[in-house]
Amino acid sequence: MSDLIVIGFDNMEEADKVLLKLNTLKKEYLIDLEDAVVVVRDETGKVHLKQSVNLATIGATSGLLSGSLWGGLVGLLFLNPLAGFAIGGAIGAGTGALSGSLADYGIDDDFIKSLSETIPNNSSALFVLVRKVQPEKVLGEFSGLRGKVLKTSLAPEQEARLQAALSGTQPQSPTPGTF
Repeated sequence: MSDLIVIGFDNMEEADKVLLKLNTLKKEYLIDLEDAVVVVRDETGKVHLKQSVNLATIGATSGLLSGSLWGGLVGLLFLNPLAGFAIGGAIGAGTGALSGSLADYGIDDDFIKSLSETIPNNSSALFVLVRKVQPEKVLGEFSGLRGKVLKTSLAPEQEARLQAALSGTQPQSPTPGTF
């Protein structure tokens, strides 16, 4: 089961930096992210979402491949496989992009938008859905970031350890083996 963690930051760039660091840790197999979204609220109060997974691109790519395959096969029946390949690929890419843009994956967009309205201007927040994590190693990388845990599905002890690591203080009573 995945854990949702939302961390707020005082400036607009910090959430992007933390997400880049999380992606580095993901390559080192220290954390497995299911989804991540950076939310930035600018000086005018407008909220900007930066999704880590672009579903329209994924849908277009898979649609292009399957449409090309089916178009080529149908084209073989009519003795023109190249035309079938091209037409099938174009139709597949278009429908794949449309279905990808309409799909929702990971963290619910309505939840992100509603919580984003609560962060102050000139700040950012990072929404992450974590499948697996090596807590000791990951928390050590983010000590002293001055972030604030806004929302989480973690147990209270785990949330306290995370907040303590973000603020650079020692947790009250660490439990071994927990986040």
